[in-house]
Amino acid sequence: MTLPAAFFAGPITHRGLHDRSKGVIENSMPAFKAAIGAGYGIELDVQLSFDGQSMVFHDYDMARLTGEGGPIQTRTAETIRGMTLSDSDDTIFDLPAVLDLVGGRVPLLIELKDQDGAMGPNVGPLERAVADALGGYRGDAAVMSFNPHSTRMMSELCPNRPRGLVTSAYKPSDWAPLSTEVCDRLRDIPDYERSTASFISHEAADLGRPRVAELKAKGAQILCWTIKSQAQADEALKIAQNITFEGFIPA
Repeated sequence: MTLPAAFFAGPITHRGLHDRSKGVIENSMPAFKAAIGAGYGIELDVQLSFDGQSMVFHDYDMARLTGEGGPIQTRTAETIRGMTLSDSDDTIFDLPAVLDLVGGRVPLLIELKDQDGAMGPNVGPLERAVADALGGYRGDAAVMSFNPHSTRMMSELCPNRPRGLVTSAYKPSDWAPLSTEVCDRLRDIPDYERSTASFISHEAADLGRPRVAELKAKGAQILCWTIKSQAQADEALKIAQNITFEGFIPA
């Protein structure tokens, strides 16, 4: 299932329209409200709580965004909801709460963070939690993951939602502790077809990779991450059909 036109009507905010200098933190309700107010689509991240709920949060360790170290997966959803995001008065929300806020007003690009630890087949709880949250949602929403096993599972749990792979140059120095062998395997996107993806969101600096052109020629929709200037946007859009952006307002 391909991405609908709403995903190409304008650029997509990376974790909402956030600006820490103004107290608007990534993946927060104010960041999402700002994106909605400006008419931008929203890319967001989901992690699994200890008790199996989908929490809207990017990092595996909570220190950078909350000041309290340790894996998010070791805390219950109730505990996570009570934690304040650094440099703000805002707290963390679960995916159903964010879906209620958005209410179909802008498209949502939902990234499921790898829970296996090695992009392997140990998936399921987060995928089921996301599928449950999306079950009654009527707005435009697509799911994606770096882990092809996650994307493949979402085809079974959410067959009517577009599914994609988040892809990268996979430089081992950027991906530790992921093994060099796994990086070498994933770099050329070998799982696109078997994951049942219809799009990729590729690392912007690596958009010139021949495999990206090959997939585009075969009908794959091409998004990219993460654009931080108009110059980068102009270059990326020579190949990609849309961008996710942060730190500036695209022309």
